[in-house]
Amino acid sequence: MGKQTIHFNISERKLLLRLVDLFSILLSLYLVSDWFHFDYFTISPENWTWVFILAVYITIFGTVFELYDLQKASRPDTVFANIILSASVTVLFYLLTPYLTPALPSNRMQIVYFYLAIIIALSIWRLVYINFISSPRFYKKVLIVGETSNIETIINAFKHADPNYKIVGYINCERVINDSVGFKDVIEYPPEALHRVIQEQSISEIVVASYNAETITSQIYNDLITLLERGFPIKEYTQVYEDITYRVPVQFVGKDFYKYFPFSRSNHNKLYLFFYRSFDLVFSIVGVLFGFSVLPFIVFGNLFGNRGPLFYFQERVGKNGALFQIIKFRTMVIDAESTGAVWAVKNDSRITPFGKFLRCTRLDEVPQFLNILKGDMSLIGPRPERPYFVNELSALIPFYETRHIVKPGLTGWAQINVRYGNTVDDSLLKLQYDLYYIKHRSFFLDFNVMVKTVGTMLYFRGQ
Repeated sequence: MGKQTIHFNISERKLLLRLVDLFSILLSLYLVSDWFHFDYFTISPENWTWVFILAVYITIFGTVFELYDLQKASRPDTVFANIILSASVTVLFYLLTPYLTPALPSNRMQIVYFYLAIIIALSIWRLVYINFISSPRFYKKVLIVGETSNIETIINAFKHADPNYKIVGYINCERVINDSVGFKDVIEYPPEALHRVIQEQSISEIVVASYNAETITSQIYNDLITLLERGFPIKEYTQVYEDITYRVPVQFVGKDFYKYFPFSRSNHNKLYLFFYRSFDLVFSIVGVLFGFSVLPFIVFGNLFGNRGPLFYFQERVGKNGALFQIIKFRTMVIDAESTGAVWAVKNDSRITPFGKFLRCTRLDEVPQFLNILKGDMSLIGPRPERPYFVNELSALIPFYETRHIVKPGLTGWAQINVRYGNTVDDSLLKLQYDLYYIKHRSFFLDFNVMVKTVGTMLYFRGQ
């Protein structure tokens, strides 16, 4: 057993960020209130609820503006811009909800101090986080034991998923070692050095990345058993992959696929499905009413910027492979696929000038609320794909059809995590996120998708 270092898991760091954000803001407001004798921040029996409302606003808008994205939270160049955005919108909503928050003070300078206190509190705490919690002293040092064929993909995935997850080396577990794989900052160690590496490098965890357990040599197997009996953390790579990337690694799934798809009970939970459908109906009605309110503007823009039919109908694959007609505002030229189905690409020349505006603002998706109202789609789920591409991708990507066991959605876990893709590799990545959603879907995950969808729209991502 090596010397165990202190480290924080992803969930622990996200919880720490949220809790200390709230604590630092409340402490800052208390100090400002006490120092300047302001009454706007004072907690009393009449206005104690403002603390709860402020906490809700900070949590929601901090999520929207990516304050709790661990990659961005570790970078000063992005985190302070996100702090300004989060604080600005939080204060704005706080001031615009007078029935939930204290009445505006007679001295309006209190509002300025309120705003600055939030920014300063978050900035000081995030500097502490970047220079202390997110520093190398708290990295989780990991040793991978696996096959050469898997090592490169796993190391790259882990490296980009969690900045505090440090893979310091790997050991090839195959009986016959044909070649080696070199990586920067990742050293290949011989099997007999397993215990020495754990001791010298202060390894916190071993990840076994073997596609076939039969390839593991008896020497490594016995060493792993000995470590396990001593209480040393040893994890299987697909579970670690899923935990830190929030997607299911279907490319590593073999004949024992049933181990990797214990899908969420919510898929068959009658209460969840009832509220889920009720949620769809309420939002689709609101969406249809919104669509009618902007329809005159879109008709006018289509008349001069698109010149042709206003709506576009296309066949898509729905739940259990059933086909339906998706409805969108047309954004491409007429007969855009006269030569056959092709992937849409970034800066596609087939997109009309007004169509670019519709896509950037997501207004082209508004008619799909009618699909949700009809029951062909849900608000949240995998994006529906065309039959031609489904047949093509199903032949290339394992378990692609599995995404059809739930209704397709207007937004989804893949849409908020992946930019627009037009290749097989992009589709594989999106499938991994879609399967993660299907596997873990719940009220909390649905709420998370909805909140982050707002951020995706604000940053014009996914197009």
